Amino acid sequence: DNKNPERVAAGLKATIHNPTVSKEAKTRAQQRLQEMGVEVDAPASSQHAKETGREMGGYKATLKNPRVSKEAKAHAKEVLKDNDAI
Repeated sequence: DNKNPERVAAGLKATIHNPTVSKEAKTRAQQRLQEMGVEVDAPASSQHAKETGREMGGYKATLKNPRVSKEAKAHAKEVLKDNDAI
C-alpha cells in the first residue's frame, strides 16, 4: 500500500470522534492508532474542554462589555470564580 500514514491516522481519529460510529469501530481505530504510534486524545474530554474554554471566554467578555447589565456581570463573575477562571 502507498497510503499516506498521516491521512490514515486522520481518518482513524475522525472515526473515534464521530458520534455515529459504533463503540467497537472506535476501539479498533484506537488500537490501530496505537500500533502506528499515534496518541489520541479522549474525544469526550477534549471536546468538553473546548466548550468549557469557550464558555469561560464568553463570561470574561461579559465582564468587559459596557452594554451588559450589572446583574449579568455579577453572574458572570460568580461563574468564573466557581470555575477558578479568575
